[in-house]
Amino acid sequence: MKNRFTLLSLLGGDGGLGKVHELIREIRVSRVMTTALLTVAPDALMSELKELMREQHISGVPVVENGVLAGIVSIEDLIHALAEGKLASPVRDFMTSGDLIVAHANEPVMEAVRRFEATKIGRMLVLDSQDRLVGIITRGDIIEALLSALQEVYSEAERIHDHPEYFFEALESDSTSLVLRYNVKHRDFARGGDASAKIKQALLRIGASPILARRVAIATYEAEINLIIHTDNGGAITADIKPYEISVLAEDHGPGMPDVELARQPGYSTATSEVREMGFGAGMGLVNIERCTDDMSVWSAVGIGTRLQMIFRVSCEETKRCDPS
Repeated sequence: MKNRFTLLSLLGGDGGLGKVHELIREIRVSRVMTTALLTVAPDALMSELKELMREQHISGVPVVENGVLAGIVSIEDLIHALAEGKLASPVRDFMTSGDLIVAHANEPVMEAVRRFEATKIGRMLVLDSQDRLVGIITRGDIIEALLSALQEVYSEAERIHDHPEYFFEALESDSTSLVLRYNVKHRDFARGGDASAKIKQALLRIGASPILARRVAIATYEAEINLIIHTDNGGAITADIKPYEISVLAEDHGPGMPDVELARQPGYSTATSEVREMGFGAGMGLVNIERCTDDMSVWSAVGIGTRLQMIFRVSCEETKRCDPS
């Protein structure tokens, strides 16, 4: 069978645990989108659109009327107008309007990638929290931004390698811990990954190795998405960072799992068809968590809630506890 390469698989976002997959969970659409927008009015002629696209080397233009987004017109629409000999017709006759597929500035790039793959479109308009048009994003924008982000990641890794600072050592005492807590809302996909990204940044800043920080972030992200998908009212994630160990707790108060062991099986999922269409609910969440943790425990009761505990051990190299001999 011939392999089918998609933007999602190319970027490692099809369930893999690669570095690029991690980045597209953390980077927001606002960092990737193009903000210098060219727009046309619905009454503009298709011949005018043709010249605009030719001069600016663009393949799609938002249609705005009285400051309000009315639709989008693409090079495919222009081709249709050419084929029908209607370059003198207004843009409104060929533009796409109605239920436009859009991205939101504050959501993770991962969501835009999934939407591109599900719809096969080439570009999406970007709206802010008040649904105002603030940019446009293409598949090429995503790849370019990720290449830039990867360069920043590797540059930072080199800096840490050349100038190691063992802040974990400062946590040594009879009783010391750093506690971080984040609330996660049900169905808040736009902010999915916020908690895991912030915990990762905190670990890096206090001297954790990139490998340890990455393990914690991947496992926490999977737990965070489970809270978004499977709970009724969301839940909370608490990270307890100690000199020898990092403990991350994800808990909620319903609906609970009837069979925890079944839920731990690869591919088992109770996600709705709507969630699956968004690219979630593949049934690999707990599997991926277990791969990244040193210890994982799950307790759940129907109608009461779920408590997921993830343990990560801090290596002696990071805390200077290694025996010199």
